[in-house]
Amino acid sequence: MSTSATISYQPKTEFNPIMISSFKAYDIRGELGVNLDEEIAYRIGRAFAQILYQRNSTVSETRDNDMTNLKPAIVIGSDIRHSSEQLKQATIAGIMDAGVDVIDLGMTGTEEVYFATSHYQALGGIEVTASHNPINYNGLKLVKEHSKPISADDGLAEIQALAESGQFTTDNPSGKLQLLTDKSAYVDHVMTFIDTDKLKPLKLVINSGNGSAGPVVDLLIEKLAQANAPVEVIKLHHAPDGSFPNGIPNPMIEANRVATQQAVLEHNADLGIAFDGDFDRCFLFDESGEFIDGSYIVGMLAQAFLNKYPNESIVYDPRVIYNTEAVIKDHNGKTVISKSGHSFIKQVMRDSGAVYGGEMSAHHYFRDFFYCDSGMIPWLLTIELLSITGKTLSELVTCYIQAYPSSGELNFHLTTHDAPTIISAIEEKFSVQNPVKSTLDGLSLNFGEWRFNLRASNTEPLIRLNIESRGDRELLDIKIQEINEWLAAQGARLA
Repeated sequence: MSTSATISYQPKTEFNPIMISSFKAYDIRGELGVNLDEEIAYRIGRAFAQILYQRNSTVSETRDNDMTNLKPAIVIGSDIRHSSEQLKQATIAGIMDAGVDVIDLGMTGTEEVYFATSHYQALGGIEVTASHNPINYNGLKLVKEHSKPISADDGLAEIQALAESGQFTTDNPSGKLQLLTDKSAYVDHVMTFIDTDKLKPLKLVINSGNGSAGPVVDLLIEKLAQANAPVEVIKLHHAPDGSFPNGIPNPMIEANRVATQQAVLEHNADLGIAFDGDFDRCFLFDESGEFIDGSYIVGMLAQAFLNKYPNESIVYDPRVIYNTEAVIKDHNGKTVISKSGHSFIKQVMRDSGAVYGGEMSAHHYFRDFFYCDSGMIPWLLTIELLSITGKTLSELVTCYIQAYPSSGELNFHLTTHDAPTIISAIEEKFSVQNPVKSTLDGLSLNFGEWRFNLRASNTEPLIRLNIESRGDRELLDIKIQEINEWLAAQGARLA
């Protein structure tokens, strides 16, 4: 569906310099009325559009083939939060005042913006979302041409500086606005990742968390039905509702997993699936309602891709590596490690041409999805894998869990020392054991039979710890207790 549309936000005519503290390492996220409001959204939209338009004009003059076919437009979507539509309207006004056209996608998940940016050959894309953050927060996720990420080191700081200064160009005619809410092309593309003819009878519980996932889930279920796939879906917390009556959709919080777990058991389902608010992350539960740690899902999907595409590269982050590396090597793939964070993973995947990349945080990236992360593709791949192998999810991952047990990510609040001080001190503590050290992302120390990674959070005032062993659960438990006690002595409190 495509229609013309009007915007409701009326911006100021003069802009004084301000400070905007909602810019983070990879995106923009802030507390409503504190460091994020409609004026800030307008400034960000205008700065983003001005910089991308100027950059495109410059490289087009040099006949950069990667840029010459781009349309002078930016796509934008928003999640279901009550504040998102107003922030989107303000952002649209800023983009249009920069002289750039806008394609409004309506209510979307982040991956729909990723898809549309490349599909429509736009200059860039914006998703207005706070994902799993508290209800009084919101934010903007930005991508540039070909759905490439923007980070603080690659354009985000420039956008912040221009938005803060308010020194915008004023000689461009206003851009045009088009409302284009048809999801067909996106849904069709997502469905290309599986062969529906291979699907066997399965019963799924899908918990959309009252976020933006519900409408897309409905469309995918419709596609499965059209293909006569014998898949039954029980929908949980399905209707989009910005008041989040069942709590903020964040399955990383254990209490938020209970509803999905209970539904799996109640309906005797084969698989449980849950999403965060903008469904860029997918969380899986086995047939017993057990939550499966994301690192083991990375190994499972790596195996699935290497079965389809032998000898390809797989990208993974350094927090938990034993199982992923073993799976890749056992299936003749190429291991490529990357610093965690979507902008790093995506760039490393582009550089290596990797077919798949995964993070233990439940972000999964796909070469054939413009090297972007998707929350919908993983569960489709999983039901295909269950069908092809004839195994349950627990049967697929139990061997991984037993061979390479891990602590899961443990988060600590810092009360006495800062993160660099603690990381330096723990390195000194273990130096006498002569571990193999990596500082690719925080500190990783590998002792052969066990290892750990300790890193500062990019988004919160926390340090994050992951410990794993080679098949020795008792050793793992000993090391968890040892490092936890040491961190407590340094004033780090378990979150």
